[in-house]
Amino acid sequence: MATKRLIPLLDRVLVQRAEALTKTKGGIVIPEKAQSKVLEGTIIAVGPGARNATTGQHVPLGVSAGDKVLLPEYGGTKVDLGDSKEYHLFRESDILAKVQ
Repeated sequence: MATKRLIPLLDRVLVQRAEALTKTKGGIVIPEKAQSKVLEGTIIAVGPGARNATTGQHVPLGVSAGDKVLLPEYGGTKVDLGDSKEYHLFRESDILAKVQ
């Protein structure tokens, strides 16, 4: 199945959330209700940036595609691109930090 091509607008960022841990290091299976929400993700695509109010030029974003980021627990818009992965659209200002 082909996935759709999605290009975020302005200061929005498309993020793929990391998968939740389903097993511990010792091999114990964690039930779904006990799994914590994943707060990390990888940036898939970024918009051109918000426009400056005085000059009208785009203000570049501080993140780029491929960066690992820390996400808020709630927020973002869930996006279905036709595959089994979980994608969300966030504003750049909603992203908490880059993870290196």
